Amino acid sequence: MKMQNGRARLGCDGFTLVEVLAALAIASVIIMASAALIRNVALFFDRGTRGVTEAERLMLAVERLAGDFGSARFAWRRTEDGAAAAFAAEQAGSERPASVVFVGAGRAASTARVDDDLISLTVEEDGEVRRLVRRRATWPGPRARFEDVTPQDPVVLIEGKVDISFVFGRVTPDGALAWYASWAGERVLPRYVRLMLRDRATGADLLGEADFMIRANAPAACGRADAALACLSAAPPAQTDTSETERLTR
Repeated sequence: MKMQNGRARLGCDGFTLVEVLAALAIASVIIMASAALIRNVALFFDRGTRGVTEAERLMLAVERLAGDFGSARFAWRRTEDGAAAAFAAEQAGSERPASVVFVGAGRAASTARVDDDLISLTVEEDGEVRRLVRRRATWPGPRARFEDVTPQDPVVLIEGKVDISFVFGRVTPDGALAWYASWAGERVLPRYVRLMLRDRATGADLLGEADFMIRANAPAACGRADAALACLSAAPPAQTDTSETERLTR
């Protein structure tokens, strides 16, 4: 009788089918919650990493632009209307992108001399994405036209669903600072260049006032003591007619 009772108690040990199903249900809920938590953590980590990467890339682009505009040289170029400063900026048209072209300090050549560079900054569109692309070429000299030189080595500085534009500042005779949307055919270089970057979805200003100073205001040869007076007196006068710059942008 005792053996029968022992066998009966032994046969009752273990889990019932209901208990097993309940345990599986709880385990599946835990697994799903853990997977969702890991996915959210990975998603936010990816967004944070991507945000840091984009911010670093933007800072590198600003540093590159600051170096380019800071090295801008006062040089002459040939145009249909005569000589003009080697600095031109145009707004986007129906068949051409917005661009800024100027002459800057180049790299040392194999002949131990430094050739000036023609630097081209172009705002290009690809659907909703806009890019600021930098290109360069060796500047042949004051007898060349911008149209005769083809910049190479494209580098994408800024890319995204953003609006990219430049405005150009000059100091007026009364000491005020005026901003212009384009710079074409001028006999002087702008004093400042401002990069404006706005999110196309929200309109938020991503950079604030990113201003770059152009330090050159005369040909480099004018720095020589024996040529300064003749150089400055022979230089074409600054163009004071601002009729071509129709829009003043702050």
